[in-house]
Amino acid sequence: MKNATKTQSDLILSIDAGTQSIRAALIDAKGDIRRIVKKPIEPYFSDHPGWAEQHPDYYWKTVCEACRGLLRGAGREKESLAGVTLTTQRATVINLGADGKPLRPAITWLDQRMADPSRVLPAAARPLLKAAGLLDTIEEAFATCEANWIRQNQPEIWEKTHKYLLLSGFFTHRLTGEYADSVGCNVGYLPFNNRTYRWDIGRFDVKRLLFPVEREKLPDLVKPAEVLGRITRRASGETGIPEGLPVIAAGTDKGCEMLGAGCLTPETGCLSFGTTATFNTVTKKYIEIFSMRPPYPFSVPDSYYTEYMVFRGFWMVSWFKEEFGLVEREIAKKKRLVPEKLFDALIRNTPPGSMGLMLQPYWSPGINTEHYAKGSIIGFGDVHNRAYLYRAILEGLVYALREGSEYTRRKTGVPVTQLRVSGGGSQSDMAMRITADVFGLPAERPHTYETSALGAAIDAAVGLGLYPDFASAVKSMTRVKEVFEPIAANHRLYDDLYRKVYLDIYPRLEPLFKRIREVTGYPE
Repeated sequence: MKNATKTQSDLILSIDAGTQSIRAALIDAKGDIRRIVKKPIEPYFSDHPGWAEQHPDYYWKTVCEACRGLLRGAGREKESLAGVTLTTQRATVINLGADGKPLRPAITWLDQRMADPSRVLPAAARPLLKAAGLLDTIEEAFATCEANWIRQNQPEIWEKTHKYLLLSGFFTHRLTGEYADSVGCNVGYLPFNNRTYRWDIGRFDVKRLLFPVEREKLPDLVKPAEVLGRITRRASGETGIPEGLPVIAAGTDKGCEMLGAGCLTPETGCLSFGTTATFNTVTKKYIEIFSMRPPYPFSVPDSYYTEYMVFRGFWMVSWFKEEFGLVEREIAKKKRLVPEKLFDALIRNTPPGSMGLMLQPYWSPGINTEHYAKGSIIGFGDVHNRAYLYRAILEGLVYALREGSEYTRRKTGVPVTQLRVSGGGSQSDMAMRITADVFGLPAERPHTYETSALGAAIDAAVGLGLYPDFASAVKSMTRVKEVFEPIAANHRLYDDLYRKVYLDIYPRLEPLFKRIREVTGYPE
């Protein structure tokens, strides 16, 4: 599909459907957010241990509420809408019947159920793959693929499935009536060719075996900044969005977050302080920083982003807030403040390094750890209180992201010279200062932390002809609000703790984590 025709209007409606909320924002061609409506959502419900599902119609209802709330009373701003774009959480999948209605709840990216991989490989191939160190990776990929679980456990659902869509594709269908999705949204266990950006898995490609989703069940693919379709009369009635507006393809929430933070080159490390904390870089080259784990398609056509994830990243901040932050939550509620600002005050007088209290943040196993990996906190002394614990959480998360940065550099060969930090956690000045000090690099905060919505709007701005290319769009629509410079003495302290203690915590404790699993049976 071709780019949309240029328009005199310059406002973009950006839908950002994350894990914990759905936002609708009006964003202008300068990258300023004119209006935004945020609707909290329940991330999932669980009918069985390890399951994490949500009703697709619940997502759609919330999108409609957010859009109607945004456009209610918008007046001339509504008349100035040039187009619509959307970005969503990654790897949440939905089965639709021939009538376009969901056949079962969506399986979210947080789901932990596993398909049975025992019959996926010929018996003769298993010893060879094991010797090559690939057997576990292949079996894990097959087991984690949601489509395989549905095939094995709900074959009648799979038989009735007309389209098998990511959440982004589901929203696109509800908005436009088209079964289409952005290349930039294809993150998940799907037969997607990450080199060609198509559903053209080769005859002997292992993905054909691991993710056997029929081509006819998959949507059409378009590149970021191209047109997915136009707002239908029905969608207009449900959302309040004017009928006929073009819907422009963007990317995943992480991909758009990077674009909205102004990350376009591999020298810029993009840190996301979100539910899952990540270290990302953009590259034109196809580089697997983990074997058999392809880079993700970026929100800019013909580009990728590498990703190092810390699962349950800034979820740990939410955990601390719920378990130890009642006082700050109550004050924040009364004064209408962001609780993180009060937590900043809590730790402002605690020293860098937390007097040796150190946290290793594997509350959920990472991509490069064993499945039984656990988190740990070591170094407790009588000086430590909850303020030190909170600081140790922030420091531990940043240590993990620095480890991700160094791992990425070894794979790409490109040193990172600057940091851009986004996500809800970037609102914390102390988190930003700790980041600069741990990395020994300036940590830059974008002018808005709504970088996912902004990144999607940048895609739309290019697609609508408001800018001729991504470089000029990023230059005009993103900017740095604050820069946190590293303090040399703090960096030396953190560098010692990181190299002499942090990097050794998991290797030393890993055998104990395995024994915990053997004794308790947790995790399964």
